[in-house]
Order: sequence, then C-alpha cells, then structure tokens
Amino acid sequence: MCPLPGADLRHKPTRMFTVAALYHFTALEDPAALQLPLLALCRNEGVTGSLILANEGVNGTIAGSAGAIDAVLRHLRAWPGCADLDHKRSTSSMQPFGRLKVRLKREIVTMGQPDIDPRARAGHYVTPADWNDLIAQHDVAVIDTRNDYEVAIGTFQGAIDPETTSFREFPAWWEANKHRFHNKRIAMFCTGGIRCEKSTNYLLGQGVEGVYHLKGGILKYLEDVPQKDSTWQGQCFVFDGRVSVGHGLVEGPHLLCHACRRPILPADMERPEYIQGVSCHHCIDATSEADKARFRERQKQIALADARGERHMQNIPGA
Repeated sequence: MCPLPGADLRHKPTRMFTVAALYHFTALEDPAALQLPLLALCRNEGVTGSLILANEGVNGTIAGSAGAIDAVLRHLRAWPGCADLDHKRSTSSMQPFGRLKVRLKREIVTMGQPDIDPRARAGHYVTPADWNDLIAQHDVAVIDTRNDYEVAIGTFQGAIDPETTSFREFPAWWEANKHRFHNKRIAMFCTGGIRCEKSTNYLLGQGVEGVYHLKGGILKYLEDVPQKDSTWQGQCFVFDGRVSVGHGLVEGPHLLCHACRRPILPADMERPEYIQGVSCHHCIDATSEADKARFRERQKQIALADARGERHMQNIPGA
C-alpha cells in the first residue's frame, strides 16, 4: 500500500507507558485471597511492575496503557477500605518493568517495628504548595527518610541525610540522633509518601509532637511545584527502568549499574571502574572476584541473547 502524500515515514509515533505509583494502608484480612485475581487482571491487561500485599494494605508501582492502569486501580478501589486509594501517575517512553510481580509480604514497606500503625495516627500532612514555607522555618528540621543511594542524586535543600542503607535502619538512627532535634519540629519526606506514613507514626510513638510529612512525597512535589519555585536539588530516584525523574516528572539522565543496582550517570560509564554489568565506581571494591566472575558470565549471556534478537531478563529495565 502506498503511503499517503506528504506522509513522513522517518518518525514513527513512540508508545508512551503510563506509570502509577500507589499505596494504601488498610486492614486486609486475607491478602492471599486477593493475590491471584489481581495477578490475573494485571496479566490480562498487559500490566507490568510490582505490587505488594500484606495485612496492612497494598503498595507498588505498575505500568501499562492508560486504560489498563485505570482497570487495575478500579479493581483495587473495590477492595474493602480501599475506596480512597491514592496514586501518582506519570509516563515513560520505554517499558519501565521487565515483568509482573504480585507478592505477599509481612509489611508493604519494611520497617520492622511491629507496633507501627499508620492507620491509627500519622504526622500532619503538608501539601507541596505549603512545603517550602514549612521547611524554611528556623525551628523545623527536615529529614530525608530514603536510602543513601537515593539521597545521593537529589534531595531538598538543607535536608538531613540519615545515611541509611535500608528503611529498617531508621529507628536506630533516630535513637542515636534524637538529641540533635530537641525543641525542633520534624518535617520528613520520601519518594511517594509511604515511608513517611510509618516514620511519622514511629516518631509520634517516641513522644515527638510536631511531626509533619510531605503529602504525595517528592513525586507530587515535582509534579505540582514549578521549577522556578522549587527547593528540590537534583533528580529523584524511582524504582523502575527510568531510574530518575526531575521537575514535571520528566525522565532523568541516570542509568542503573546492573551489578549493584545504584544510579549512575552516562559520564560514569567512562570511568575506569565501570565494566558493563560487572562494576561501577560505587561497587568496584564492594564485590569479590567470584562475584565479578559471575557478573561477567551473566553479561556474556546477555550479549548472546542480544545476538539472537532476544531480551535477557537482566537487560530489561525494572527486571
């Protein structure tokens, strides 16, 4: 069939994937009974990503067509107690996940504190529009509750980095550092808000009265607050193939080292420590020679899969 007159065949439309980050704390009496129907729906709709179910609720990030994401959100909101489940929506020009996982866990975000219950009490929610005014107050200490590798590529101006490698470490960090925050109000933030639901509940349980957190997290702030008015510096790490996003939730420049799963910049690939799939400047000294040999073999299998025109799972973003 001949192309229409004036048609430009050089530029094919790029498929955009809708990405939804979601969480909701609610009492799910039997998460296992909900798992398979949710898994079947996601598969039927061509949705990829990761969803976690626990007795305390649901958490995850998924990607697919806009209609498919809407179908999954409708399904989740039909669960008891989930009618007001909130989500943050963005887009990706590439498939951000290699597969679909719907898993059962003890917690939807792991803090390891059995007495934590965000449904009972959490800190004061602060909208993105009001966040700058709050953190500019002299009696407010701003704490980033994310992991060290997330903080390394972007955070709010003046925020305190606990330098934790997992969220489980936050209670111990607070216990060791709480003396620094005497007579201070505490403002906390994280990627989408879920970690702050638990960390604010924890601080309230420790007797801290003035506790606040950014509603919707960094993602909502970057979506709502114009860059010219922003106090955010750098990029926001996201747990999918985009690796990072900036203001307006535009995809950032970061890539992922497939050896240590930390974000790197294109320029970091020129450093002598970087060997594709084997090491980067973050992990060159953190892995053994046996580890590196295993990574080299994995990279060899990726190359063979590429030569056959196949996609190796390790080479799929978000896998």
